[in-house]
Amino acid sequence: MSGAPSDSEPREGVKAVQQGPPKAPILAVDIGGTKMACGIVTADGQLIEARETPTRSGPQRGPAAAKKLFDSLAQLLDSFAPFDRFDACGIGCGGPMSGGGQLVSPLNIPAWRSFPLVDEVGRVTGLPVFIDNDAKALARAEGWVGGAVGVSNYLAMVVSTGVGGGIVLDGKLLDGLDGNAGHIGHVVVDPDGQELPDHVRGVLEGEASGTAIAYRTGKSAAEADAAEIAKVGRLVGQAVGSVANLLDLKLALIGGSVALGYGEPFFTAVQDEVDRICQLDYSRGAVVRPVGCGADGPLIGAAAVAKFARQT
Repeated sequence: MSGAPSDSEPREGVKAVQQGPPKAPILAVDIGGTKMACGIVTADGQLIEARETPTRSGPQRGPAAAKKLFDSLAQLLDSFAPFDRFDACGIGCGGPMSGGGQLVSPLNIPAWRSFPLVDEVGRVTGLPVFIDNDAKALARAEGWVGGAVGVSNYLAMVVSTGVGGGIVLDGKLLDGLDGNAGHIGHVVVDPDGQELPDHVRGVLEGEASGTAIAYRTGKSAAEADAAEIAKVGRLVGQAVGSVANLLDLKLALIGGSVALGYGEPFFTAVQDEVDRICQLDYSRGAVVRPVGCGADGPLIGAAAVAKFARQT
């Protein structure tokens, strides 16, 4: 009696298919005001390994502070060597940044002003490096494997140490003149609000970011009480509702440590305010949801930056 076919032999009635080599993963880098993270993202958008280190820049500025901060990032990157196993490196970084992202000046990282992050990461890794604003990167992730798959018009937001956004219209991610389109964190939501350092008075980031909450309350954002959470949600909803009215979209996906940490009370407050503001026929019924990629969104987004840049 013959034995069962081995794994290397095609079974009767099954056509053998020649499999090509697996596509190389992407090295992903996320630069935030609180932490820097690196990870490995597969070609189909799965985060399989990640590490992080605090962003220890504080208020320091200048070349020495910039170098010290990048040295920490370089050590983190080096933990993923050898780099030749990666297809490319994608970076999501807070803005603003110059055209093409060659120079970055994240508001929440004072040490980096017109810092050549792409060139420095390329020098360390030897990989092709692609960069975009972190919230725009998140928007790419949500359309790739998250909560906006198959959706042509949506807003993705980060409410964390800072506040940023990425906008997809007619299936295309908006860039703007220098790549900073979608910066919802600098929409004014309270003209009489607080004046956070380096911000115009009353902008959303100056009112609803983790930095702003700590500045206003004297406590970390994680210690906010119910009234503070409701206020932050209301302000975010005001901005989201205005964007929905302006751009004719009906889906907003929100991530970031503040939004995801506050959970249901925050999202309820955001949705209530969006319902109040979106009363036009085309914006009524706009929906706010947590990001589909969850806490993995920033690194998946960074990988998406490289993935889609390689396809163009």
